[in-house]
Amino acid sequence: MEDDKEVQLLNNLIDRINEIASISDYRPSVKKQYCNLARRLKLLTPMFEEMKETTEPLVDHAFDNLVAFGDALNHALDLLRFGSSGSKIFLALEREQIMTKFDEVTSNLEQALDGISFEELDISDEVKEQVELVVTQFRRAKGRVDAPDAELFEDISSLYSSSSDTVLEPAVLKRVVEKLQLMRIDDLTQESMALTEMISTTDGASDERIEKMCNLLKKIKDFVQTENPDLGASAGELNVSSNCIGQASAHGSPKSLVIPDDFRCPISLELMRDPVIVSTGQTYERSCIEKWIGAGHNTCPKTQQTLQNSSLTPNYVLRSLIAQWCEANGVELPKRPGSSNLNKSTSACSAAERSKIDELLRKLHSGNPEDLRSAAGEIRLLAKRNADNRVAIAEAGAIPLLVDLLSTLDSRTQEHAVTALLNLSICDDNKGSIINSGAVPGIVLVLKKGSMEARENAAATLFSLSVVDENKVTIGASGAIPPLVMLLSEGTQRGKKDAATALFNLCIYQGNKGKAVRAGIVPTLMKLLTEPGGGMLDEALAILAILASHSEGKLAIGSADALPVLVDVIANGSPRNKENAAAVLVHLCSGDPNYLTTAQDLGIMNPLLEMTQSGTERGKRKAQQLLERMNRLLEQQKQFQAQAETQAQAPPPAAED
Repeated sequence: MEDDKEVQLLNNLIDRINEIASISDYRPSVKKQYCNLARRLKLLTPMFEEMKETTEPLVDHAFDNLVAFGDALNHALDLLRFGSSGSKIFLALEREQIMTKFDEVTSNLEQALDGISFEELDISDEVKEQVELVVTQFRRAKGRVDAPDAELFEDISSLYSSSSDTVLEPAVLKRVVEKLQLMRIDDLTQESMALTEMISTTDGASDERIEKMCNLLKKIKDFVQTENPDLGASAGELNVSSNCIGQASAHGSPKSLVIPDDFRCPISLELMRDPVIVSTGQTYERSCIEKWIGAGHNTCPKTQQTLQNSSLTPNYVLRSLIAQWCEANGVELPKRPGSSNLNKSTSACSAAERSKIDELLRKLHSGNPEDLRSAAGEIRLLAKRNADNRVAIAEAGAIPLLVDLLSTLDSRTQEHAVTALLNLSICDDNKGSIINSGAVPGIVLVLKKGSMEARENAAATLFSLSVVDENKVTIGASGAIPPLVMLLSEGTQRGKKDAATALFNLCIYQGNKGKAVRAGIVPTLMKLLTEPGGGMLDEALAILAILASHSEGKLAIGSADALPVLVDVIANGSPRNKENAAAVLVHLCSGDPNYLTTAQDLGIMNPLLEMTQSGTERGKRKAQQLLERMNRLLEQQKQFQAQAETQAQAPPPAAED
C-alpha cells in the first residue's frame, strides 16, 4: 500500500490493538466481558497487517469505515484500561452504567466492521474467515452482557450505604474483600491510588458519592488490618478516607485547595513532611516506606521494581518545594519527626562539627600531602554520619576541593576523595553541585585507574548521580560505561554489584545502550548468567532486558547463544528473573521465527503456559506474547506442510504429443 494516509491509519489501528494486547488483567467485576473484547480485537491484527502489504488502494467507503472503527477502538482502549487499573469499588458499584458503555462500544465496533466489504480487500481467505467470525461474535455480544454477581452487588451496596458508626457484618466484609481481591496491603494501596485518580478525573460526581466510596475503602482496610495483624504497620499508613474526601472537596469546589500530586506520598496520599528517595528513583514519606520495607517488602510500591537496596536518600529539593507551597497557600508547614521546620539551616550540624568542617577545609587548601589525605578521610567519615553533615560540608565549599583530589597520585587520598563525594551525593541537593563542579571526568579516572575499593566507590557514586535523568546523559558521554563494564567483569563481588547497578541505571537512557553493547557488556553478562554460585543472575537479566530493546543489544544477545540460558531461567528461575528472561526473548523473537523454533525445541512451551498462570503481571504478558507468536508459527508450518503434501499428491502434467 503506497498511500501514506492509509498506511498511517492502519499503523494506528495496529498500535491501538497492540496496546490492548499488552493489558495483562482486568478487575473481577468486568473480567469476562473485557477479556472477550480484548481477545476479539487481537484477532483483527492479521487483517490490518495484510492490508498494509497489498498494492491495492482502499475504496472510499472502506477507508471511512476504518476511520470509524479507529474512533471506536480508541473508546474501547480507554474502557479496557480503566477495567484493568481503575477502582475495583467503583467498577463494582457502577457495573450497570459501565456495561451500558461496554455495549455501546461493542456496537460501534461491529457497525464499523460490518460496513466493510471484505471481498473487496486483498486479504487471504483465512483472514477473511477470521474477521467474519469476529464480526459475528460482536453482533452476538450486543445486549448479551452476563448477569452481575448479585451477592457482591448486594453486599457492596449495603456497605456503601451504611453510616460510619454502623456495626458491619464480618461475613459481608469478608465476601467483598475476597471477591474484589483486596486482601493484601499491595491491593489496598493500588485501590487507594486508583480511586483517588478516578475522583480527580471524573466530572459530575457528587461529594456524597465520593465520600461514601472512600469510607467504604476505609472499612475494607480496617477489616483487612484486623484479620491480618501482620499487615498493621503498613496498612495503618493507608489513610485513604481523609485523602479521598479532601480530594472530593477540591473536585467539587474550584476554590478548594488541591495538594499537588507530586507533594503526596504514593502510599498514604498525604502531604509529605520527610520525603525520601528509594533506589528506583521514586519518592515516599519516610515513615511510610520504612514501614513498607520493615514489613518484608523488597519492591517499590509504585513501580513494582525490585529495590536494589534499602537506603533512603532525603529529597531536599522536594522538601523545599513543599515548604514554599505551604507558605504561599497559608498551609501549616508539615513538621518532620524531631525537627521544628523544613529549613535546612536550623537542622544542620552542631557548632562543634561546623568548626571541625572549617578546620578540615583549611587543610584541603594547604597543599600538604599529609593534610590532604587526613582531611579527605575525615570528611569521608563526617559525610557518612548524617544528612546534616552532608549539607554543611557542601555549603562550606568542600566539593570542588574534593574533585581536585580525584586526580592525585596518592591512591589513599584519591580513595578518600571519591568516597567522600559518594557520601555527599546521597543528599539530593549535592548531586547537582557535584556534577556542576566537573566531577564526572575525575570519577571516571578513578574508575579506570584507582584501587579496587576506589573503583567500587566510584561506580557507586556514578549510580547515585545518575538517579537524576539528565545526569545519565552526562555520565554516558564522559566515557564511564567501558570502565564500568570492566569492573563488572573483573571486580570483587561488591564491585560487580556496584557496576551492575550503575550500568542498569545508565542504560535506562536509550543513548547509553549502544555504548554498553560496544563496550562488550553482553559477553560479560552471559558469563555472569552461567557462573555457578556467582550471585549476579538477577542483575545480569535485568540489564539484558533493557538492552534487548536496542537493535545493537538484540543482535549481540542473539550472537551470544543466549537462548538455552533464557529458556532455563523461564523454566526454573525466580518470578522476577522469569519475567526479565521472557522480555529478552520477546525482543529476540520479534521478526525472527528461527528463535521461536529453537525455543520450542528447547521445551519452552510448558514453562510459558505455567508462567501465564503464576508469573508476575509483566511476566504473564510477555509469556502470552511468546505463546501467541509460537501458535501463529505452528499454524503457518501446518499450512506449508499441507500445501507441500497437496503438491506432492497432484498428478504430473500430461506430456505433449
